[in-house]
Amino acid sequence: MEVYVARQPIFNRTKKIFGYELLFRGGTTNAFPPIDGDTATSKLLSNSFFNIGIEQLTGGKKAFVNFTEDLLVKKVPSLFPKNILVVEILEDVKPHNGVVEACREIAKQGYPVALDDFFYTSEWDTLISLADVIKIDFMATDTNTIKEYVHGLSRPGLKFLAEKVETHEEFEFALELGFEYFQGYFFSKPQIVEGKDVSPSKINLVQLLAEANRPDFRFDELEKIVSRDVSISYKLMRYINSPFFKRVHEISSIKQAVVLLGEQGMRQFISLIVMAKLASDKPEELVRTSIIRARLCELLGRCGKGEVEGSELFTLGLFSLIDAIMDERMHTLMEKLPLTEAIKKALTSNQGVLADYLKVATSYESGDWESFEESTQKLGIDQESVPGLYLEALGWADSMNNI
Repeated sequence: MEVYVARQPIFNRTKKIFGYELLFRGGTTNAFPPIDGDTATSKLLSNSFFNIGIEQLTGGKKAFVNFTEDLLVKKVPSLFPKNILVVEILEDVKPHNGVVEACREIAKQGYPVALDDFFYTSEWDTLISLADVIKIDFMATDTNTIKEYVHGLSRPGLKFLAEKVETHEEFEFALELGFEYFQGYFFSKPQIVEGKDVSPSKINLVQLLAEANRPDFRFDELEKIVSRDVSISYKLMRYINSPFFKRVHEISSIKQAVVLLGEQGMRQFISLIVMAKLASDKPEELVRTSIIRARLCELLGRCGKGEVEGSELFTLGLFSLIDAIMDERMHTLMEKLPLTEAIKKALTSNQGVLADYLKVATSYESGDWESFEESTQKLGIDQESVPGLYLEALGWADSMNNI
């Protein structure tokens, strides 16, 4: 049986990735599997560390994992590397003596301890004194209470993490209060500034993106574009010779690389490089998420019951965050880009079969299992196949990030 492991990014104050919270689902019948929390976390740990490989899931960053009362008492966290694992204590854990003593020992061994979905009561005082991170849910906690928690509980060594931060305003508020870490999808929303002009350099990049996606583009023209740009040439050679392709002999010419990747591969490559340049002043996770979505949407297209072009799905996923990358409204950007009407309709009004594929990708990455269930059933996609496709997309994104 496939085990579903999704992840949500956790940023530091400079919007760099600090870690990921790993999210679990065990089957395809319910939004959350009909199993207890102990089994859920055990399966998550087993699959993340032993089967999938934690490096592939988090890229060497911290892995935040929820632990139940029983697993804490049994000191299960101590079975895993303390340089990666952050032990999250669920809000429904009863902080009795057995739990407190187990957490004290876990902390003494050097494991970071985080209190999840924090709500203060005096019985938590001892665990608060052991905690390295307190996670405060911004959707479930009013601003005055958040201020009280930060001012009343602050001490040297204790960090606050703002979770479910969905807007830039919430991020700025948490930043001003002194929060160190931030979890949520604020990074994927555009910061609209009325009257702001897009810089000429970004306009040139968008034009290059348009040229690369012309339906009548030829191989010799692709080779010329790449050869004229030293940066793109260098990245292409690194990409074609990366471990992702597992080549026996190294590719040494632009022409070879262009032929081997093919028309679709070259279009994708140029689009990704340009996208990365467009987002050079944005959080790295923004481009990484776009790349993962692009590849995942393309792979999902092979599993659905409808006739869809893989290249169109790739472009759909790639451009799904272009509004946040360019800080411009999606409708405005779609008027300027040479994309198909089906892609524009999916991105601006969330309509059409392409939008359903994007919904599968976004619901999986966020752990919205109810929406995932609905959208996969609508498209006739075998849900058991999606975890493998997601991991393949992660691996492909890693190969692009390393060029």
